[in-house]
Amino acid sequence: MPPYLPPPGLDAGADLVADKGKKAPTDRRRFLQGSSALAGGAVAATLAGPARAAGEALPVPAWTRTQGRPAAGPYGQPSGFEGRVIRRVREGAQPPFPTAASSLTPLADIFGTITPNGLVFERHHAGIPDIDPEQHRLVIHGLVERPLSFSLNDLLRFPAVSRVHFLECAGNSGSEWRPARKLTVQSLHGLLSCCEWTGVSLGTLLQEVGVAPEAKWLLAEGADAAAMTRSVPLDKALDDALIVYAQNGEMLRPEQGYPLRLLLPGWEGNISVKWLRRLKLGTAPWQSRQETSKYTDLLPDGTSRQFSFVLDVKSVITGPSGGQTLKSRGRQQITGLAWSGHGRIRRVDVSIDGGRNWEEAVLQTPVLDRALTRFSLPWLWDGSPAVLQSRAVDSRGNVQPTRSQLIAARGTESAYHYNGIQSWQVLPSGEVHNVHI
Repeated sequence: MPPYLPPPGLDAGADLVADKGKKAPTDRRRFLQGSSALAGGAVAATLAGPARAAGEALPVPAWTRTQGRPAAGPYGQPSGFEGRVIRRVREGAQPPFPTAASSLTPLADIFGTITPNGLVFERHHAGIPDIDPEQHRLVIHGLVERPLSFSLNDLLRFPAVSRVHFLECAGNSGSEWRPARKLTVQSLHGLLSCCEWTGVSLGTLLQEVGVAPEAKWLLAEGADAAAMTRSVPLDKALDDALIVYAQNGEMLRPEQGYPLRLLLPGWEGNISVKWLRRLKLGTAPWQSRQETSKYTDLLPDGTSRQFSFVLDVKSVITGPSGGQTLKSRGRQQITGLAWSGHGRIRRVDVSIDGGRNWEEAVLQTPVLDRALTRFSLPWLWDGSPAVLQSRAVDSRGNVQPTRSQLIAARGTESAYHYNGIQSWQVLPSGEVHNVHI
């Protein structure tokens, strides 16, 4: 089967690709010719849309005939026509009490790779604290030479570092361990966002306090009512950790940890503690609740993986995706996002036949380290059933596994670190649903 369905008149055999690591030849001219061929056939009306006859005047709409409104308020807002693009509460989630909740990024409605601040997913365990930045302090103590307390103003005086990184909850896509339901890309994979983060290198602050030779770990504690705590290896803290105060060019939003949060690039989101108030250095992990009863991976033999911090290579097609409907046959654009906690994305392959054949997608540049990467591939849909998949490969050679490969290695009792290939089934009606194959 070819990597896309060509219209009559094209040589389908020229694009036949077996999964042998070879890239199918991409012929843009032939793709455009194929679109023209379809437009001349039975589906011309759906492809061409409401085109007007040559020379007919373009009507002047009402909004061009009247003065526009002034800017509404001092802080810009999206168009009212985009009111459906919102974060949504995770389906089926039953928090132990009302102030423990999460909401999901609408990945299918976002363009490029940067998530707007108002759409970044959020997770909190005891509500969102209302912190006065003038009173907030970050204390670094324990196995250090000089315990210090930093105000926000103190941190703003250090050299600023800005980097683009994804942030993903370890529980993202966790429902895919179980039998499939008809869900959207937002409800399945929406605990994922990507931002430009600005702050101070944690390594710089650790130089200020002086790390004792015997220190190997640090405890990060939040100022929320849950007092969220996680143990962090000192090597990671010294390598690339940030103490963040700004996100996408403005100060952190309260639900993202205002005024300070920890950011550990490429690691599970829970360890990037929000509302950060304390870092204590010690010789061993603290074995807090969030790293014993939570955020461990139960394996088939009854043992558990602990401190499985790094998020493995992963991708998902965001369009067409679950809950959407293709409105016409013909030219479509398959697009999605890929990411890896191990480094950059090197390649993304796309299949329309459930993984029997693959074609390499185009990666949108720049491709950044531990950041979302946008990929795309043109597709001519003739109305036949299809199963869309994407498979990412990162800079270290890690390949995204199939769902069956992942389950064979780790069973189905885990709630975290799911990175299996996502399958979207396209029906002849154009409806798209998630399936397990």
